[in-house]
This record gives sequence, C-alpha cells and structure tokens, in this order.
Amino acid sequence: MVSPSPPTFLVGDPPGEGGSAPVGDDSVRSQLDEQLSQRFIALDPVGYFLIKVDTVAGELVAEHYGNAIDDRGLATDPETGEVLSCRGALPRSPLAVYRGRTAKELGIALCEGPEPHPLSCLDHALYLGRELQKAETCLNLGLPYIQD
Repeated sequence: MVSPSPPTFLVGDPPGEGGSAPVGDDSVRSQLDEQLSQRFIALDPVGYFLIKVDTVAGELVAEHYGNAIDDRGLATDPETGEVLSCRGALPRSPLAVYRGRTAKELGIALCEGPEPHPLSCLDHALYLGRELQKAETCLNLGLPYIQD
C-alpha cells in the first residue's frame, strides 16, 4: 500500500488548497521576493541587528540594538522615544556584538546561546538566518554584502 504524499503549499495558496503551480524562472522568483518584502512585519520587541562582514578577520558580525515599539508598530529609540530611521540616523551603540565564522555558528550563538536570547520572534530568526547565509556567501566569494 502506498502512502499519500503530504500536501505542498506555496505562499499565496488559498487556505486548504495544496500548491501545484511551479515556482517558475528567476523573474518569477524575483517578483515573488519583492511582493513578500512589501508585507507588514511586526517588529521584534527585543531589538534588531545590523549584519556586517569582517573580511580581515574572516567573520560575520551581528550587532544587536535595542528598541521599543510604539502604538503604530514603529521601532523607537528606548531612551528618546524617537522613531528610528534606516537612513541618516545618529550613531547608536549596540547592546551586544556577536561574531562567527559561518552563518550556522553565528545563528546558533543567537538562538541557542546563553539566555536571554537577543530575538523573540520566529520570523525574525528566519530573516536573520537568510541574511547570515547571504553574508557568508559574500564573505566566501569576496563580494560586498548589503543587508536586506
């Protein structure tokens, strides 16, 4: 007797329906990625990370910064209450700096290291994993890394 295959779902499938449409070529993937990047994201109340590549040390660097979340869902400076800007912001000091030779090593330090952990949302952990993997690829290939 053959067991039925479990259902496969693609983002955007109506609830209750398995995904049967092919993902397609690179342009379809790029469009999907852009569409997913436009969704609402509830920010992690524990803070955010700036990821960098230290080519001299051959390491990935994750700087952890604290934030508060206002009633509009925007990240604010916990000391001033000012909304944090991605561009042109005044320099802030990280709460902690994490370093690792690989995305896996750094990801384990962030999620399995000593508590309290510097992130509290699963979607944030998934995002960090993707970004750390991108950063590791850039480190290995000698390419510049730009955080999404």
